[in-house]
Amino acid sequence: MSLTTTSTLVVAADVGGTNIKFALAECFDGDCAILERSAYRSGDFGTFDAAVTAFLREPEVQPFAARVAGACFAVAGPVENGTARLTNLAWRIDERELARVFGIPQVKVINDFAAAGYGVERVPPDELLTLQAGTPPERADRVVIGAGTGLGVCWLTQDGAGTRVHASEGGHSDFAPVDALQDELLRHLRRKFGHVSSERVLSGGGLPRIVAFLEEITGQAPSAALHEAMAAGDPASAVTHFALDRRDELAMRALDLFVSAYGAFAGNIALIALAHGGVYIAGGIAPKIALKLQDGTFMRAFRAKGRFDPLLGSIPVYVVMNDHVGLLGAIAEAARAARSPAPSI
Repeated sequence: MSLTTTSTLVVAADVGGTNIKFALAECFDGDCAILERSAYRSGDFGTFDAAVTAFLREPEVQPFAARVAGACFAVAGPVENGTARLTNLAWRIDERELARVFGIPQVKVINDFAAAGYGVERVPPDELLTLQAGTPPERADRVVIGAGTGLGVCWLTQDGAGTRVHASEGGHSDFAPVDALQDELLRHLRRKFGHVSSERVLSGGGLPRIVAFLEEITGQAPSAALHEAMAAGDPASAVTHFALDRRDELAMRALDLFVSAYGAFAGNIALIALAHGGVYIAGGIAPKIALKLQDGTFMRAFRAKGRFDPLLGSIPVYVVMNDHVGLLGAIAEAARAARSPAPSI
């Protein structure tokens, strides 16, 4: 690997409750190229420091670790004053401590969906699947929404300085049923969780919860093959595959309910933000169910807001097919951090 003398090396990571994606990138004059990339299972490490150490010790990365000038770690949880506690993982991540331990002059910790917001600016058009073209004005606010291990939301606003990204915890807002079946789903989940956030439904954990709910109200059990697949590995992935392959009726109903609730949630966020510039559906689940998202179920629920159907019909809706969008955003923020004066540690 050869590096230019005027380039800057940065490290970035997209840190989720299930997986961590790391990258070493070389940045020159605002453009970055990924040199090395690795992915790990979050549960394989007791601390985030241990995961960073593993990446920096990778044979292809270690020779360049001492030259890293900036890092950005995008984490699935709220960030306050450079410190985060992951929502679905018992880790505390502190940017000042990471800078001290690893000797990196500039370290930023940001919300994972803030990173996705920065990342969508860098996703080429051919990696966006259009669900609705809309009629966007030249400059307008946008939102990024994504279901994966959790449910993320961020806002992108425009001002004289360009695009600003605003993190949120909108995925933990109350689940809002839109029909009788979803009313029953809410009651079912309330018995188990008390408070039912949208994330309880619209996440990797949400799909098997929907299957259990449908089994309860219909008396219909999953097929033996689906039950075995759910027990053997990732239950959400199993439900998705069986639904898309039309191999299990309960899985098909579960995915239909999931996508309908997803569309309704996205429509709510679009109204709250007046996201005339577009809604970007990111996260780990959307690319895997892209065919289902295209069958009209999602968009019917998205637009079903009574008198505001015409407004929602004018908003572009895209599925982000690049599942490294958060990592792209984290790399961009790492490069920006590397250009800033180093803080006192």
